[in-house]
Amino acid sequence: MTAIRHCAIWSVSWVCACAVTLATGAWSRTEAREAAAPPIDLSSGTLADALDELARERRVSIGTEGALPRIRVRPVRGAMTEGQALERLLAGTGYRARQTGPSAWRIERAPQSLAKPAAPILRPPAPPPSPLILVTATKQPTDILSLPASVSVVDAMHMPAGSGSLGGTGDIAARIDGLALTALGPGRNRMFLRGIADSAFGGESQSTVAVVLDETRLTYSAPDPDLRLVDIERVEVLKGPQGSLYGSGTLGGIYRMTPQPVDLEKTMAAISGGGSIVAGGAGGYSASAVANMPVIGGTAGLRLVAYTALEPGWIDSGTGVDRRRHINPTRVTGGRGQIGIVPAEGWRLDFTAMAQWLNSKDSRYTDRKGSYDRPAQLPEPHDNDLRHAAARLHGSLSGIDIMLSTGMTWHEVADMFDATVGAEGFGLPDPQILADDRRFRLWDTELRARGAWGAVAWLAGLSRIDASQSLSIRLLGGQDRALLLARNRRDSHETGAYLDLTYPVTGTLTAQVGGRFYHGFTADRVAASGGTLLREREQTGVTPSFALSWKPDPDRLVYLRYGSAVRQSAPGQSRSGGGDGVEGDELASLEIGWKQALGAGHVEASAWLSRWSHVRSDTLTPSALIETVEAGDARIAGVELSVDLPVGGGRSIEAGGNVTDARLIRNALGYALRDTRLPVVPDHSLRAALAQVFALGGMKGAARIGLRYVGPAHLSFDPDLDRRMGNLLESGVEASLSRGNWTLSAAAANPLGRKGRAFAYGNPLRYRMSPQIISQDPRTVSLTLAARF
Repeated sequence: MTAIRHCAIWSVSWVCACAVTLATGAWSRTEAREAAAPPIDLSSGTLADALDELARERRVSIGTEGALPRIRVRPVRGAMTEGQALERLLAGTGYRARQTGPSAWRIERAPQSLAKPAAPILRPPAPPPSPLILVTATKQPTDILSLPASVSVVDAMHMPAGSGSLGGTGDIAARIDGLALTALGPGRNRMFLRGIADSAFGGESQSTVAVVLDETRLTYSAPDPDLRLVDIERVEVLKGPQGSLYGSGTLGGIYRMTPQPVDLEKTMAAISGGGSIVAGGAGGYSASAVANMPVIGGTAGLRLVAYTALEPGWIDSGTGVDRRRHINPTRVTGGRGQIGIVPAEGWRLDFTAMAQWLNSKDSRYTDRKGSYDRPAQLPEPHDNDLRHAAARLHGSLSGIDIMLSTGMTWHEVADMFDATVGAEGFGLPDPQILADDRRFRLWDTELRARGAWGAVAWLAGLSRIDASQSLSIRLLGGQDRALLLARNRRDSHETGAYLDLTYPVTGTLTAQVGGRFYHGFTADRVAASGGTLLREREQTGVTPSFALSWKPDPDRLVYLRYGSAVRQSAPGQSRSGGGDGVEGDELASLEIGWKQALGAGHVEASAWLSRWSHVRSDTLTPSALIETVEAGDARIAGVELSVDLPVGGGRSIEAGGNVTDARLIRNALGYALRDTRLPVVPDHSLRAALAQVFALGGMKGAARIGLRYVGPAHLSFDPDLDRRMGNLLESGVEASLSRGNWTLSAAAANPLGRKGRAFAYGNPLRYRMSPQIISQDPRTVSLTLAARF
């Protein structure tokens, strides 16, 4: 194993070094060694191999903290000292070398950069050449140029929110390719990746994308909580099925947020505050604060985060004295506390507790395209409240890297809809409100280890997921009347064991094979007239993965990847009348990709073909309740290209696009389809941005202008429910100036004032009776001042 080999080399070379230095009396003559430094010739390869080669050549000891990630490094040649060679090898890797003796070195992680305020500059003033980005969502840190998978990494610390408030999922979706969101509003949206979309309606089906905070899941079947990216270091979006690593509910991929860790050495504080105004609407504000405090230097520390925002509304409703203005503001309040402890050398224990409360006063749909005005109706508020607690222990034992994590999430989502139209069939006199209340609980625990057997790198883990969701739908009428329309509870349990092996077939060709064995159990308890009806289903299987990658040099990668994932079967009554429920989804995908570093930039291209069996879809019934059915089988094909390239003079360009053909190829719905495309996901999208960093007097400045075109999409398989949407152009302008600890940022979202049809659904009771259109958010201008101490 690599780590054990490092330890052996460390021990043997330490004894040799001691003997040599004692014989020559050179314990304190470092200068003499530097003056007579012989040439070094380290060939390209992985970082671990280069360190072994250096230790052998110079007969020095080089120890590491556990197994190193698979990082490709450039050749190092020339006359230099060991320290100079190590500095060149480790440049940009996120690691550093610390000398622990005259001939001994220890490789350890470089200190994390300090947190920046909520709205800092867009880009570092001087990006380093050949940047190395370590992807950690794969559970074994890997250089993005060595990873045989498609992944987008967004530096959230350098990304002002496009709306001028606190950045969220929508800001990430605007900067990467393949991520699609419904547009119901904050806390209501569903998230889809690479065309793996089942429905625009929020039923009880498990999500196709897993939302992960650090090492634990936040969601199982809930909508995207739209966590605000305050003091979040970065977001990684791992595209394509990830069942072998993460289990069920990852057909589309992973959306992972990594918080800025507790710094055990330095004290810091950051604050920000700002305001925003919407064209034709109201004003809003945002504020955030971050504090990092070492409690015991190098051993224990605390990090605290707090934020709040009022995001202005712009929808008007009614006429005359009953007119309500700017009815859809959203208030967000949240906080996070982190404790970091080093209980022993090479080990770290982290605790995290966070909460976010999101409340929207009303919905945002109207009955006309491009309109922000709708007829009078009752308010339709939305609440999305999430609390989360997690613990993580990470360290090394006998050269094996070990991670134990566990996390619990409590999530409540509540919606109210105007029921004065469309609810007459339920038999309640004078219906007023349809109240939809859902409670989600998720406990995610995992133990994993990674290391090496000779040339084979391995990753193994055990995981357990316990998820529950309860649903209560009531119709409320005048004189305190109420009618229960639905009440049920679903409990899902999944136990899994996975193994991933990576073997270098040649110096440039690497094979990776993995798989997860899982056993799932789901139970539904449905309220019925005669009591509670219990239905149960079990599912056992394997989700394999395979990848073959060719890396002729450190700056280029060509790969072929096969991945798979499932969603658990759903017990209960199906539309066809059977009592066995809905079959679990199964998705298999084949992807070919190419990555190329271009100086400080990179280009990435990929193409994929996926087969999705037993597509589970939530549909809106004539009674306005949502039911889960099997839609059939689907085929998804697509191509994607992204470019991030500095062009000189402090300028850089970003561009990307994808084309997706996602269709049902077997129809199990029981009616003829007018459009076989999968819902919500656009057929194609394009984005481009130009960024500039500059100096203005004694200040550092940055500016960015971006455009994104979202192609056509549709809402539903059902011809009676289907609506057209998409074909819209999004735009944004951002700028910032920094001097010392202060940063002033300005942003304009949708400066072109476009009013395209972003979505076509809002109220399930009124949907069949009148058009429901959600237009693009109007022009929004914001200003934010931030400071760091």
